[in-house]
Amino acid sequence: MLLKNFLPNEHVKNVFLIKPEALKEKGIKAIITDLDNTLVEWDRPNATPKLIQWFEDMKKHNIKVTIVSNNNEKRVKEFADPLGIPFIFLARKPLSKAFKRAIEIMDVKKEEAVVIGDQLLTDILGGNRSGFYTILVIPVAQSDGFMTRFNRKIERRIMSSFKRKGLINWED
Repeated sequence: MLLKNFLPNEHVKNVFLIKPEALKEKGIKAIITDLDNTLVEWDRPNATPKLIQWFEDMKKHNIKVTIVSNNNEKRVKEFADPLGIPFIFLARKPLSKAFKRAIEIMDVKKEEAVVIGDQLLTDILGGNRSGFYTILVIPVAQSDGFMTRFNRKIERRIMSSFKRKGLINWED
């Protein structure tokens, strides 16, 4: 397996450092974002006021957003519906089907969308293999659900390899 498939194009501490102006400069018109531990803690049911403002900033700059989550319908719908944001649940990332579906929903080309997520093994691998620009964020919460805990062990090994090679330079 090629390690570069796990290397994000960009890495930032959190979604709030992803600015609509910077995305527009890159020709980005749409965001495909993970939900749990990317936007909010995996066990937080609703968006925070700061996150609602971030979504509004994106909307003001005509940047569309779709949530693509491996979580169940109830979880994703209860989060996304009050915000009026389209979503895909049980996405089976890193498989590419949900990513393709998201750009169809938003009516944009692959080159006009970014994938944002907190996991190398689902969000970044899936986004990279599907040909998207990928942005890795540090997980919002220190705790994870069961499957994610398993993935994180593998991710830590990959990340330390990237750090040794000077490809990523943040601290956990």
